Amino acid sequence: MTDRTSKLPLVQMYWTLTALLYGAAIAMLLTYTPTEATMGPIQKIFYLHLPVAISTFLACAVCFGASIAYMINRRPAADDLAAASARVAVQLCTVVLITGMIWGRSAWGLWWTWSPRLTFSLILWLLYVVYLMIRMSIESPQRRAAVCAVYSIIAFLDVPLVFLSVRLMPDIHPESIQLAPPMRYTLLAWMLPTFLLVGGLIAAQFKLNKLQRAAAVRAAEASSQTQTAAGPMRWSTPAVSGGNRS
Repeated sequence: MTDRTSKLPLVQMYWTLTALLYGAAIAMLLTYTPTEATMGPIQKIFYLHLPVAISTFLACAVCFGASIAYMINRRPAADDLAAASARVAVQLCTVVLITGMIWGRSAWGLWWTWSPRLTFSLILWLLYVVYLMIRMSIESPQRRAAVCAVYSIIAFLDVPLVFLSVRLMPDIHPESIQLAPPMRYTLLAWMLPTFLLVGGLIAAQFKLNKLQRAAAVRAAEASSQTQTAAGPMRWSTPAVSGGNRS
């Protein structure tokens, strides 16, 4: 109990620090960062879009690494971590797609275009949504972990495609963006709390997965003990007395 209560202030400090850093980043964005001449205020969504996009890659990388670890050591904790990071990756990729569409509408006059980077980003989102669906469709924990580990390793191949698509194929996205110093500082100010947020979300989901696994194990053990205590069912046949026939 003492160990658990000692961890609570650390968790609270972690999230408080994350919230304060986000507050400072928002204040910096509103008061310090200059407005881009061509796009105007809508350009400032970039300071959320890019950190979340990088965080999506990091969450996918954690899922990839945890899946490899599970294939090597078959430890349930590795599977729990892979599942946690995959769920967070889907949430982050959703934000990336939405903010990208808002940016695209202002920059190019289109909500969506099938450019290589956008297409591979949508595929990435679909791949990890399917990963979560696979987890829900397989009952056996061992089989579910093994199948999802193999799938996750293959799905991660789309991450470098998203990153390199602008350099390998013609794309509406620029290969690089030149930022004035105040814009660079603002971007860095948004990076740190976003990384802290993602790390906290993965850790929280990982802990939840471990608790759910432990609860499922206890429920299975309780059910097994109940069946053992009851013993096998025995059927008794009543004796039939037959009289003498003349």
